[in-house]
Amino acid sequence: MPAPKLPEKVANGPVAKRQKLQVGAGKSSAAVVRKSKIFAPFRTVGLVSPTDVPFTSLPLGKASFQITTSVGRSLQTYDLKKGLNLVFITRPQTPENITATLAWKKVVFAAWGGATAKSARGVWVFQRGKKTAELELPRGSKENMTRILVFGEWIVGCGATDIEIWKTSTMEHYTTLQGASSSPLSGCICNMPTYLNKIFVGRKDGSVEIWNVSTAKLLYTLLPPAADFGQVTALQSTPALSLLAIAYESGPVTIHDVRADREVMRLNLGSSKKAPVTTISFRTDGLGAGEDGRKDGVMATASRDSSDITFWDLNNKGRKMGTLRSAHNPPPTASGGVGGGVSKVEFMPGQAVIVSSGLDNSLKSWIFDETPFSPIPRILHSRGGHAAPISSLKFLPSNSDGSDDIGKWLLSASQDRTLWGWSLRRDGQSTELSQGSIQKKAKKMGLLDDSKDLKLHSKFEDLKAPAITCMACSLNRDGGMGAMPGVTGVWNNSSKIKGDKKKSPEVSMTGWESIVTGHAGDMSARTWFWGRKRAGRWTFATGDRTEVKSIAISPCGTFTVIGSAGGAIDMYNLQSGQHRRRFPARLTQSEANKLKLQQYQDENTLILEDEQGPRKFAKGQGRHKGAVTGLAVDGLNRTIISCSDDGKVKFWDFATGSLVHEIDWYPMVKILSLRYHPNSDLIALACDDGSIRVVDITTRKLVRELWASRSHGELRIIDYTFSSDGRWIIAAASDSSVRVWDLPTGHLIDAMKLPGQCTAVAFSPSGEYLATALDGEVGVHIWTNRTLFTHVSTRQIADDEITTTSVPTASGEGGSALIDAATEDDVEEEQDETLVPTMDQLSEGITTLSLVPKARWQTLLHLDIIRARNKPKEAPKAPEKAPFFLPSVSQNPDATASTATALAPPSADGNAEHKSRISSSALASKSSAAASTNVFTSHLATAASDPSFASYSTLLTYLSALPPSAADVAIRTLDTTPPYTELHTFIQALTAKLQERKDYELVQAWMSVFLRLHGDIIGKDEGLVGELRKWQEEAKREKERVGGLVGYGVGVVGWVRSAR
Repeated sequence: MPAPKLPEKVANGPVAKRQKLQVGAGKSSAAVVRKSKIFAPFRTVGLVSPTDVPFTSLPLGKASFQITTSVGRSLQTYDLKKGLNLVFITRPQTPENITATLAWKKVVFAAWGGATAKSARGVWVFQRGKKTAELELPRGSKENMTRILVFGEWIVGCGATDIEIWKTSTMEHYTTLQGASSSPLSGCICNMPTYLNKIFVGRKDGSVEIWNVSTAKLLYTLLPPAADFGQVTALQSTPALSLLAIAYESGPVTIHDVRADREVMRLNLGSSKKAPVTTISFRTDGLGAGEDGRKDGVMATASRDSSDITFWDLNNKGRKMGTLRSAHNPPPTASGGVGGGVSKVEFMPGQAVIVSSGLDNSLKSWIFDETPFSPIPRILHSRGGHAAPISSLKFLPSNSDGSDDIGKWLLSASQDRTLWGWSLRRDGQSTELSQGSIQKKAKKMGLLDDSKDLKLHSKFEDLKAPAITCMACSLNRDGGMGAMPGVTGVWNNSSKIKGDKKKSPEVSMTGWESIVTGHAGDMSARTWFWGRKRAGRWTFATGDRTEVKSIAISPCGTFTVIGSAGGAIDMYNLQSGQHRRRFPARLTQSEANKLKLQQYQDENTLILEDEQGPRKFAKGQGRHKGAVTGLAVDGLNRTIISCSDDGKVKFWDFATGSLVHEIDWYPMVKILSLRYHPNSDLIALACDDGSIRVVDITTRKLVRELWASRSHGELRIIDYTFSSDGRWIIAAASDSSVRVWDLPTGHLIDAMKLPGQCTAVAFSPSGEYLATALDGEVGVHIWTNRTLFTHVSTRQIADDEITTTSVPTASGEGGSALIDAATEDDVEEEQDETLVPTMDQLSEGITTLSLVPKARWQTLLHLDIIRARNKPKEAPKAPEKAPFFLPSVSQNPDATASTATALAPPSADGNAEHKSRISSSALASKSSAAASTNVFTSHLATAASDPSFASYSTLLTYLSALPPSAADVAIRTLDTTPPYTELHTFIQALTAKLQERKDYELVQAWMSVFLRLHGDIIGKDEGLVGELRKWQEEAKREKERVGGLVGYGVGVVGWVRSAR
């Protein structure tokens, strides 16, 4: 059969996978709206309190409290008694960002709204994470609510100029309060015990208004002590009756007697103009004040423009008890854009515990010690995340012991100078890797003294390591929680450590550091213990004292390689911290002089060697002329691969430090980074022209070029990674897209455009998750890999098919879990443009198998064994007689007649009414087999009278459709009387099928059964033997042909992969 001619554009170039379509089937003209085919949104991790919306607390009994924070468009509730363990996440998400929250009884109110007057707004009510009600807003409401207050039977919402009132019993809108003052509201409201239906409202002119919400009347206005105090920034009622604490923008905090309208106390804050108090709370357990802490009257104040919490003793006209320095990160003005400042502090009712939240995406609880008494609390629990956008992501590699932590832990680095480890299984296990006793260092340097200026306090952050720019990890020598070998200090210079701090055998037993990081503007790399979640012992300096640009760790976990901005490459031992080698190897003065002389004399020879074969490099040659932007160590510790912005990829001998091979792409491109996949021995190199070039390190040849855009250089690659099996490369491009290339075909098979630019990507070793980080966001978005659980089409896509995809949310709403991705219906894909007509065989040179299930023809081969196995082991036994105490069936004539009818033997006339079901089934099976045999015999007669491919094909097609037992009967009942016409025809049909190169395994199975049943007859007839020889020659010829093609393919692949 001649092969059909394909379209010219298909024959001349690679195309996407072809699909079989019926001829004439058209394509749908409607464009298919596409999202990511491979990745489904799962959830976002790393969000605790990233917004400026204050948290709200809800007491559950005397000692249990729930703390609710806003993470944008959803709320997260933590249990304080369980160590701030996450218990609820609200669903569904609000349409816009949440602007105010309040917990009351069993529900949480959340006000939300957009940034413009035309944006949607609302107030939703959640209970145990689920939306249960919604407050009705008045028509024409154009203001976002910044505070919510619930007391008595009233719900109060404070906007910029209006105050909305609802009733708690019906959730219906009651009235709107609008004052006569032209000054807008400052967003501060509170109520006071025993003041029925009264609320206190602060304004930006410094006045505090007292309203009756039931009558909607303004009762009184408390004027500020001075006109230059500015707006009211905080209001809070005190535990003492009729006393109100008021904080002003540029003035002190005053305690005001509301009934007498007079100032009772004024607390001088010193630097209030730079950091006005924005949150106030009072301790209510009756302790904490006085010299011994046995008196009542403790107040805490904090500011969004400061990282400190100040505690006051209100006895004897008030005094400052102490300041909790750097409770949260410093404000952005002092820390270079990193979120900071305290958004709210609150004492838990009746407890010596205070909770604080900051703009640094953290929530902390603090406890006061009674014995010995301390006016400053210590940390009790903490939940947090990054305070600045994430710059780097990396999943922890698998352990050498094959533990089940694969894909569980994700490392992330940020511009806030922190390194976090995120658990994708349990949020409570996520933690920041400690950088040592920073508080202790700051105290020694005097940065935490009250007398110091606020600007000096910002230097507290400078005690941390600079922002991480690159990192590498290997857990093969990580000692876990107990690993603390040798020197116990943090980030020591190994060259300055003298003497053995610990013997080598003992160090080897406990393990050592498993993470190495490079930092912005720093010439030293730093080590970290993953098991202990803390900073390591060593810093490794670059050989030329320039900034660290790239890092790699050997697969054994013993050595780390550091690349510098000046082109130096140095290797250190992680166990001892000692410098081991330089690439290229260091030369003595005499070796250097000899090398210069040789290069001068043999310059022409070197050029000839380049033309004739691989260039050979002398010891000391090959140093990079630009920054080393990428490093990798092969799986056997034999080769180190480096790349640089000088456009060169170099292969170094691990043991000697000599340059072995070099790939030079200068001046075509500059290489920006390198990624290595150890299982496939492939490296991917991102270049400044917007491409990713893939090199096989075994053959040291370029195998793929992947372009982010057809217009070369239009897009640049920001970050990229291999999939766990090495089949895909996932890359983040500068157009806010994440693209997936299939390496075997080189095709772009998936892409999704995100709302913002993706700054980092990582793929889990288990293949389950893809992690992405967006510019300007502090959370890590997790996506699930749908190909693990369902079939996904991997056809090539075009750039115009890329559409914007919504990112995962903190609540996981709108995303797909692992089971969801597996069970959702497949979306019908748009048919490919390359149409292939329906045919049995694509080419005459292909030997094809049948579509018959494997179990069917294997059952035919072993049918005798199956029958012997299913044969009953003993004859059926007669039923036992019924016990004497059971009643006789003879008492029921109907039952007797029914039993007699059932047990009666079948009549001779074959009436179906007197046959049992088993007998009827057996007779039906025999009649079916007999019918199949008659049809098969008729096909044999037709093929004998008209020997052609068509008649033989009809015969064998019918035989392939029979079940194994029927096919066995058909072959067994072939006519075995001379002149053996049916036997001759059957062998000729099998030979013809071999010549067509179709149904290869069926032909072999049928011939095996045929020889087993009729072999004795075939040996007696020369004609049958001759036909059988023809079949044997055809089978041998086909076997040799296919074997030769396979051998040729193996040889070509081996030659291509061999090092030449």
